Order: sequence, then structure tokens, then C-alpha cells
Amino acid sequence: MTAEAPASPLLSYGRLVPVTVHFDDLDALGLLHDARCPVMVERAWAELWTEHGFRFEGDGAAAGEACNAVKELTITYEAPVTRPGAYAVHLWLDRLGTTGLTYGFRFCSADGATTYAHGTRALVRLDSGTLRPAPWSDTFRTAGRALLRSTD
Repeated sequence: MTAEAPASPLLSYGRLVPVTVHFDDLDALGLLHDARCPVMVERAWAELWTEHGFRFEGDGAAAGEACNAVKELTITYEAPVTRPGAYAVHLWLDRLGTTGLTYGFRFCSADGATTYAHGTRALVRLDSGTLRPAPWSDTFRTAGRALLRSTD
């Protein structure tokens, strides 16, 4: 980790979702525990997808798009988070396939200007009965397209 987090360009794609770091998210050294960052990213995605009507309510058979599995997770920590308070997770999609997607994220300051960690996560949509890959619904794909990061 570097002593200072790098500044980030203005948000021109994706969504910035507020998150809170609590005192008990810090480790014995007073740093955000490395395992807490992915949890906060997951919670930010859950909040964003809930806004679009996609949520898991405890019924795996009825989970729909919430029935998915992580295929890969990468994360790079750029600078330590040393205190509780308001932060944000910048979320976007890098790829939206038929049965899978890859999203990017930044754990950052509340205004999105400072990046503390960044990474990607690949998911595969599963059929709840067979646990085999299943296609995303048209409704999900429409919501997802709005989060795609432009490659130009």
C-alpha cells in the first residue's frame, strides 16, 4: 500500500454508492480489514440491483438473477483506510455476456476523488434447480447495459 491514495478522474461512467466504514471494520492496526472491502463492494451492488428490482429474499428457487456464483475476484489495495466514516464504492460493468458478467469497482472517498482499492469480479448466472449457467433476463440486461463502461 502507498502512503497516499491516488486521485481519480471525475466519475464519467457507472454509479457511486455510499458506504460506511464502522469502527469494528478496522483491524488491530486501525486499518480497514482486507476482507471487509469486498463485503462492502458486495453490499453496494446489492443496493444498486435492489433499486432495479433484483433482490434475494431467502428463496433460492425464486432468486432469479440473484442466483449467481463468483468465478473470479481480483482486488488491489492502493492506500489504507485508517478511520471510520463515509466512503463510497464506484461500480460499473466491464462485460455483460449471455450468462456471465464482469464488473469493476473502486473503494473510494465519498466524493469518488480518492481511490483506496480497485478490482474486478466475474459472476455466472445460475439456474437454481440445476446450478448450471443460465441466461440473464432481458430486464436485467437492460439495467446492466446502463452500467457498461465505454471502451472508446
